[in-house]
Amino acid sequence: MASITDSADEQNRPSLQGKFNRWTWLLLPALLFLAIFFIYPLFEILQRSVTEPTLGISNFVEFFQSPVFSAVLFNTLKMSFYVMFFCLLIGYPYAYLMNHSSRRVAGLLLIAVLIPFWSSILVRTYAWTVLLQRTGVVNSMLIGIGIIEKPLKLLRNFPGIVIGMTHILLPFMVLPIYSVMQRIDKDFVTAAESLGARPFRAFREIYLPLSLPGVYAGSLLVFVVALGYYITPALLGSPRETMMGAMVVQQVQQVLDWGMGSALGVVLLITTLVILGVVGRIVNINEVLGGSGGPE
Repeated sequence: MASITDSADEQNRPSLQGKFNRWTWLLLPALLFLAIFFIYPLFEILQRSVTEPTLGISNFVEFFQSPVFSAVLFNTLKMSFYVMFFCLLIGYPYAYLMNHSSRRVAGLLLIAVLIPFWSSILVRTYAWTVLLQRTGVVNSMLIGIGIIEKPLKLLRNFPGIVIGMTHILLPFMVLPIYSVMQRIDKDFVTAAESLGARPFRAFREIYLPLSLPGVYAGSLLVFVVALGYYITPALLGSPRETMMGAMVVQQVQQVLDWGMGSALGVVLLITTLVILGVVGRIVNINEVLGGSGGPE
């Protein structure tokens, strides 16, 4: 009986191999695209960071010895953390409201998130320059309500960048959390409340832990994307709030120092990989990115 099974497996193996080889050919265009537009530019950046202007690690030594570059890296990490925090602060209740609303209301809330997401980042950023100026809508509304007596300075500073980037990156927080919340069985919370748990306790001990994979995924996406942002900080901030993306552009376009610009890009890449590695030690990255938070 075993010999018959083995012979059947041997007969099926070539066909499976042939099918695998046929399907593999379909991956070649995607692999070629990644090799040309991602792997080669990345290799070029790595090469220039240690070959221009001279062969060696002088660019990296200059980076870590310069207080300006260190301050820019710290400012980038701080800005990304604040943007992630405010996106989570706004995005979690918004996703919770979407998940517990009727289908029509949830659809309208989803459209409200996606419509700005479909428009140009440059247009949205310029819109915030109009809204946040001293005579803009925000200051006029706050003065009209009576909260403030004179206009606040909301442009060319830290709050302006955080507001603009939070608005732009909010969908990256809302959508993963909402996706995980949809998989959570609402009967769990109902069962906890029927056993005597108050609504807040049922949420804290049942619903919140089940939604954490979405929180981790959204936070990771927002933080990593915010690390390399350039347009919004450049238009809404000042030189004191310079981030790594703007510093790379400055080194390449204004100073014409491709070596240092490439080194800055490499430092930012390594920083991102280190953060992902630290997060991977705390949570399961595959589970987070897969969004498998709720029970099947």
